[in-house]
Amino acid sequence: MQTEYRQRREQLMAKIGSGTAIFRSAPTAVMHNDVEYIYRQDSDFFYLTGFNEAQAVAVLAPHHPEHRFILFVQPKDREKEVWSGYRCGIDAAKEFYGADVAYPIAELDEKLPQYLEKANCIYYHLGRDRNFNDKILKHYQSLLRTYPKRGTGPTSITDPSTVLNNMRLYKSKIELDLMRQAVEIAVEAHNYALQTTAPGRYEYEIQAEIEHIFRLRGGMGPAYPSIVASGKNACVLHYIENKCQMQENDLLLIDAGCAYSYYNSDITRTFPINGKFTPEQKALYEIVLAAQKQAIAEVKPGNSFHAPHNAAVRILTEGLVELGLLKGEIDKLIAEEKYKPFYMHRTSHWLGLDVHDVGVYQHGENPQTLQPGQVLTIEPGLYIVPDTKPAEDQPEIDPRWVGIGIRIEDDVLVTAEGNEVLTAGVPKEIKDLEK
Repeated sequence: MQTEYRQRREQLMAKIGSGTAIFRSAPTAVMHNDVEYIYRQDSDFFYLTGFNEAQAVAVLAPHHPEHRFILFVQPKDREKEVWSGYRCGIDAAKEFYGADVAYPIAELDEKLPQYLEKANCIYYHLGRDRNFNDKILKHYQSLLRTYPKRGTGPTSITDPSTVLNNMRLYKSKIELDLMRQAVEIAVEAHNYALQTTAPGRYEYEIQAEIEHIFRLRGGMGPAYPSIVASGKNACVLHYIENKCQMQENDLLLIDAGCAYSYYNSDITRTFPINGKFTPEQKALYEIVLAAQKQAIAEVKPGNSFHAPHNAAVRILTEGLVELGLLKGEIDKLIAEEKYKPFYMHRTSHWLGLDVHDVGVYQHGENPQTLQPGQVLTIEPGLYIVPDTKPAEDQPEIDPRWVGIGIRIEDDVLVTAEGNEVLTAGVPKEIKDLEK
């Protein structure tokens, strides 16, 4: 992996030219009082370094004559390590992570100016840590004041995401291998949940089964809070309470993904708790499945990022009209977004180091073009939310539909030939979901 990290740094440095890029590690997060959450490194920092400790700063200075990759880290401290875990330390940061030089984090203010004074731009993301933002701004302002004496130094600050996000959008073979592992673990977990779900069990039991497999198979844990939503709970898009007892004749929607070596999977399946769809559930499910299949068919090089969503919306709208939940001419209903009370979210997002991964969806008026190496989700749904008030020109909702929520989500790789559904190992055909 160190070769991969080095290649990423070299690629970024080639793009920033005479600039200097500064990346801050993720802060520690407090769960309560003095108890911290398990540490998770900032994705950009990890993408470029593979370094997984807090209180660190990475500097890329391609114009510097000696040090192009600089790490500032916590030094070894036996007493603190006994309590909080081993640290890499200064020497190992250089040896194992490929830094040209490494310094104690306490020396950042002293050492940083030498890597900025010949740069024409500082690449830094102004994040939520105001104190660190202020630190970088002070260095920038100081160099601006002394610019007339040197005739060199940064005259602007630019967010590195303008360059880095596009790099992260295209997954390397190593990244795809890690994502496949995250998918493989999640596929096993979803399939186990399908086999063990039954009326009378609680949502949190299924969550526990899923997340047990995530950790048992070497994953870091859930990629995001697992959604295990039975009955009308499935109409809450980000339902995470997972505390209700599952009832006969209800559906169970599971939206759960595994994090593996920082890369993520993201899968949703919806199936009958008792193993048999009701007529209404089946009718809605068939529409969502048809929409998802058509959306996946639109995932191919050269197509717009919006093509899968547009395809899904059309089929969902046609289906709602056929069932009498909407009325009107299809194109007009789509243009006026009359489908939104039943389908209120988008069909896709990028997937990678972050579950909602970086990368733009739109370049001004032009949508992002799908290209090989990109990974996105395809996740249409229909939700007949209780108490939905239809528009004046739309029919009242028959109570037999109310409380049904369905979503089907797969992770899809854009390939040179079209696409690969990475998560195809979890069944979604009605014949495979019914017992």
